[in-house]
Amino acid sequence: MSFTLWLLTFASMVLVLLGLLLIGAILSYGERRILALLQDRLGPNRAGPFGLLQPVADILKLISKEDFIPPFADRIVYTVAPIIVPMTVLISFAVVPVSEDEWLADLNIALLYVLALSSLRVYGVMLGGWASNSKYSLLGGLRSAAQMISYELPMGLALVGVVMLSGSFSLREIVAAQELPFIVLQPLGFIIFLVCGIAETNRLPFDLPEAENELAAGYNTEYGGIRFAFFYLGEYLGVLLIAALVTVLFLGGWHGPWLPGVVWFALKTLTLILLFFWLRTSLPRLRYDQLMDLGWKLMLPAALLNLLVTAVLGLFWMRG
Repeated sequence: MSFTLWLLTFASMVLVLLGLLLIGAILSYGERRILALLQDRLGPNRAGPFGLLQPVADILKLISKEDFIPPFADRIVYTVAPIIVPMTVLISFAVVPVSEDEWLADLNIALLYVLALSSLRVYGVMLGGWASNSKYSLLGGLRSAAQMISYELPMGLALVGVVMLSGSFSLREIVAAQELPFIVLQPLGFIIFLVCGIAETNRLPFDLPEAENELAAGYNTEYGGIRFAFFYLGEYLGVLLIAALVTVLFLGGWHGPWLPGVVWFALKTLTLILLFFWLRTSLPRLRYDQLMDLGWKLMLPAALLNLLVTAVLGLFWMRG
């Protein structure tokens, strides 16, 4: 590869990174406006026209705050943990195709790559909770680890049906195989993956690792300033990643009539993000026992049933 091509590749990666950070800021503003609309209040409206500069004000506020590390915290782990959360999500976007010709990397194990990075994300939350040396933070970190273990397994099993139908772990080839969106052929797998995806992002009704009224923000309790901003950014980028993955795996990705593929991809992803916002304002937080019951007694058996039905139907289809 020539130096010019390396330079162009690096420039593309920087542009994508900046674009994702900008989208994270826009999602923060959009969620607050939509929540305000659904709750019949004004929402952010002071910083710039229609409050559009509110994310900029938030960033400036977080950056300008005192860089404080609690004296009882493990300094190194406390500092590194918040960076892990957004970094694992940002790296995951490298294999997500937004159109037929636009992606950063087309790995033949892209699906396994994304699942592995989503598993690493919880280390940031868990280590942040442990390193804070606070009972509320530690409980939040432990809850996040238990939640990940409970929902990562059905999430992975729900994707086996997609792999069986497409015959590939490459996200680009999975989209290419969807002449009929997989949500039609795998409706149960779609529901399981979406529910588990919401749980992975720690969003309502699965935000027990934070649970303000029980744990005073959980693993976030001892964080402030730019380190808190990393956790905040990671949450919104996680929502964007799960919405993009659902689009790619079950909604046909860039496929759609008349409009360019990237527009279809954006419309489907945006619709799912709006669903995340609506759930936050509409559903109460689950109790911890309800969270575990849902994961182990409903999601896991349903994922195994979906896998069995897909395998049996696939066997009959091949014989026919």
